[in-house]
Amino acid sequence: MKSNNSFVLRFTLLLLVIGIGIGGGILWWQDAVAPVDTRDPSPRIFVVHRGEGVKSIAARLSQERFIRSSTGFFLLVKFMRIERDLEAGDFRLNSAMDARAIAKELTHGILDVWVTTLEGWRVEEIASKLAKDLNIPETEFLKYAREGYMFPDTYLIPRDATPAAIAAMFRTTFDVKVPPQFHIDVKKTGLSFDEVIVLASIVEREGRTDEDRPVIAGILLKRLKADWPLQTDATLQYALGYQVYEKTWWKKVLTNDDKKIASPYNTYLHPNLPPKPIANPGLASIKAVIYPEDSNYWYYLHDPRGSAHYARTIEEHEQNIASYLR
Repeated sequence: MKSNNSFVLRFTLLLLVIGIGIGGGILWWQDAVAPVDTRDPSPRIFVVHRGEGVKSIAARLSQERFIRSSTGFFLLVKFMRIERDLEAGDFRLNSAMDARAIAKELTHGILDVWVTTLEGWRVEEIASKLAKDLNIPETEFLKYAREGYMFPDTYLIPRDATPAAIAAMFRTTFDVKVPPQFHIDVKKTGLSFDEVIVLASIVEREGRTDEDRPVIAGILLKRLKADWPLQTDATLQYALGYQVYEKTWWKKVLTNDDKKIASPYNTYLHPNLPPKPIANPGLASIKAVIYPEDSNYWYYLHDPRGSAHYARTIEEHEQNIASYLR
């Protein structure tokens, strides 16, 4: 009888300990996800960086006193199964929001959106990206975009920004990123700065690496001075425009008939630069044109792996074609 009483006592104590533990856990959880200060609804901006993980977000939310517990927020996001739904950008939060409300807010309601445009994109490709990420009509952006000067970069763009404001943002970035010395040294090329951007846009599409772009720029500059046609595929691709079946603005395989197209951008027929840039070059391509690499080469091509092969004569070039492209 005594042993039974002892067992009941121990079991009761165990249940009491478990109950206290559960109760303590519940109290901790309730405190962890509660608002930091219900009396402070004033909004503040919180930025989630691209590629940032939940642990980092939780730690910064705690440091900036949007949440009480980084651990509690981390567990909450896992429990809600929204880890992959958290978006990068700017969010308007306040200390009166509880952790659950903040977690939900980070999945939508972004004030600013991260948008990345790539080197060598033409303005139509940028317009398509903006339409997808910001729901901006492509035709509206194209009214303000200036080919060649929409600097490729990663931008944090306000969701309510106008097409004109976005185009101005891209152009301002161009002016900031291009060093003043470039404008001075451009005189050495014999070209105006606008002509440099035209050629840089071609080099951006024709080159594959920062190593081959200065060499290609040097070759194309020599052709211009010798009154040769540039004969670049990129300008021809620009002239041909959007390829419906390939779903790209840059036709992959050019034919001899393509080289006969009547267009000022057809550099197989016309010896001068095209009238305007064909894409938006990055800084490396602009630099390559202003500081080209001198060489004995007049021809170049890229093999299927992207490696550049140069030639001094048409005979060497034809041999490279036979060796690397056939």
